Amino acid sequence: MLKKTLSILMSVFLLAGLVSMPSASMAATPTMKVHFINVGQGDATYIKMPGGEDVLIDGGRQGQGDEVIAYLKKQKVDDIEIMIATHPDADHLGGLDEVLKAYKVESVYAPKVAHTTDAYKNFLTAVKAEKLTIKTAKAGVKLPLKTGTAKFIGPTRDYGKTDLNNWSAVLHVTYNKNKFLFTGDAEKTAESDMVKAKQMLLADVIKVGHHGAKTSSNAGFLKVVKPKYAVISVGKNSYGHPSTEVLNRYKPYKTTIYRTDQKGNIIFTSTGTKITVATVK
Repeated sequence: MLKKTLSILMSVFLLAGLVSMPSASMAATPTMKVHFINVGQGDATYIKMPGGEDVLIDGGRQGQGDEVIAYLKKQKVDDIEIMIATHPDADHLGGLDEVLKAYKVESVYAPKVAHTTDAYKNFLTAVKAEKLTIKTAKAGVKLPLKTGTAKFIGPTRDYGKTDLNNWSAVLHVTYNKNKFLFTGDAEKTAESDMVKAKQMLLADVIKVGHHGAKTSSNAGFLKVVKPKYAVISVGKNSYGHPSTEVLNRYKPYKTTIYRTDQKGNIIFTSTGTKITVATVK
């Protein structure tokens, strides 16, 4: 009788244990984190994809590579799966040569347009030193990711040798229901071309084009994007960035605007259905 009672009790305990164990569906949802790094008047964005890939878009100005590297190390980044240079301007790719020297980088993407600046030459030299070949960033090209999707939606065409801003590699990232848009310095012509090409532009979060210059974030473009949040990567400058005109263009959408010159580093966390924001000075 004692043996039977013990057997029954053991069965009850085992059943209780099975009931209390978390199911696969109850496991923690992987998150996507987007870090807009405060590099002053420039751009640098680090994305930790839910599948584990580390993506770096731009690296600030020349000499700022160390700042970007320090930030990445703080996030415990050990290698970079994807590096994107949106276009040859020095305030975007200036620090990428140092990042390439500090980290193992698997793939480098950039639009097919050259420049004669030292910053661009240093970037090319660093890519070559790592025995990498630059993959063309253009509309339709998808990034290899385990979870979520990321596709370049610009540039949609050739913009000539002098129109560097409109050559910007524009990336649209989707994680479940949440969408992010990274625009580089794309201006009105490129924005209009993306709208005409019926590219996926709808986004919860937009990285504001060209640091908030009035030549970007045009009304027709924002009408399609409809952003809930906007991030302006900007520092002390003599260009008037961000333009009051541009800030007003976001008002009809009740967009919450964050600026790196005011908030420091701006971090978005997405569960795929919910987005939260944190700022760190």
